[in-house]
Amino acid sequence: MQTPFTTPIGALALGSMLLFATVAAGQTAHDHTHAHDHAHGHAHSIHAGYFDDSQVQDRPLSDWQGEWQSVYPLLRDGTLDPVMAHKAEHGDKTAQEYRAYYETGYKTDADRIVIQGDQVTFYRDGQAVSGQYAADGHEILTYAKGNRGVRFVFSKTAGDKAAPQFIQFSDHRIAPEKADHYHLYWGDDRAALLQEVANWPTYYPASLDGGQIVAEVMAH
Repeated sequence: MQTPFTTPIGALALGSMLLFATVAAGQTAHDHTHAHDHAHGHAHSIHAGYFDDSQVQDRPLSDWQGEWQSVYPLLRDGTLDPVMAHKAEHGDKTAQEYRAYYETGYKTDADRIVIQGDQVTFYRDGQAVSGQYAADGHEILTYAKGNRGVRFVFSKTAGDKAAPQFIQFSDHRIAPEKADHYHLYWGDDRAALLQEVANWPTYYPASLDGGQIVAEVMAH
């Protein structure tokens, strides 16, 4: 019976192959990690408001399809108090100061919004006002601290007279992608809306409960 054996040259070749395979596998893992970290960092930069004009793309209304709830009632009833405490631990304001800031930011009387197709319906105390909207481009804004944001604009083409002529979405995204929450500005003067940076009514999916929204806002 022939006994298997490895010659010194064969052992050297085998060792080299194993070393090459190990290095190659390590390089592949490194490349994957680097690519993931780069993509994550890239997305974080965009979310923080740092991007090139060439990266901005118009978006369809379908990015905001669904039923949405305002977070303002949750601020008012204390549900978001843990968020304010969390921000105070890591920021430069007290919890009360953060609450005052978000009181101005979140304030709205439209507690629910439903977007289906080209129709946007606003609910105020159970009363509905709706309109049909078409894309009207986007505007890039530069904020006081140097970062930027994009407003995606839609204009009313039909619907209730009381429905706003313009709606502008901002959700920290700059190209087509389904929104997980958004800030909405609305009114009849397109240019004037672009000047509004203190009040930004904010909406999360209506399917989320208070605890889930707290977790989402903290992550945001």
